[in-house]
This record gives sequence, C-alpha cells and structure tokens, in this order.
Amino acid sequence: MWWPSSPLGAGPAAHPRPVYFINPPKIGLSVVSMIKVKVLGRGIEREIKWRKGLTVADVLREVGFNTESAIARINGRVALEDERVDENAFVEVIPVVSGG
Repeated sequence: MWWPSSPLGAGPAAHPRPVYFINPPKIGLSVVSMIKVKVLGRGIEREIKWRKGLTVADVLREVGFNTESAIARINGRVALEDERVDENAFVEVIPVVSGG
C-alpha cells in the first residue's frame, strides 16, 4: 500500500484512499564489480570487470602481458600467477626489463 504525495503532504491524513499495487513491476538489478589495473612505466590504467575465479595470469593477459614478461602486485603485495584476485582489488603490473 502506498499513499501518493500532494501539497497537503503524504500519508493517510492527506490521502484517505491509498494506492494498492497488486502486481508491482519487477526491476532486475545487476551489480558489476571492477578491479583497477595500473601498468607501471607505461602510463596505462584500466578497470577490468571482476569475475569469480579471476587470477593474476588472467589480469596480465587482459592488459597485454604474460607471466614471463611482467609481475603483479595486488594491493601492494607481490602476487603469484595462479593467485585469485578479490573484487575491488588494485593490481599493479610491473613489466620485466631484461637485456644487456
């Protein structure tokens, strides 16, 4: 039951006849969690859609790296490639530099 508002106010005193919703419309909401990814030294910052089971290796692939060409830190802590990434995490990708 719901009472519409009017210049007199809202509720039973302003509107003695409430509005009844027999079958209110169903509204579907979906919440999408994102993780922030920053590639150090490259000026790349992206948000990636988080999904259950997302690993560090998945994140590296999303930004164009593999586990041999970069390492990752999750919320400031170095992470292994098979480690799961929590939703709303901050991932820093550190490209590996090699050569002579």
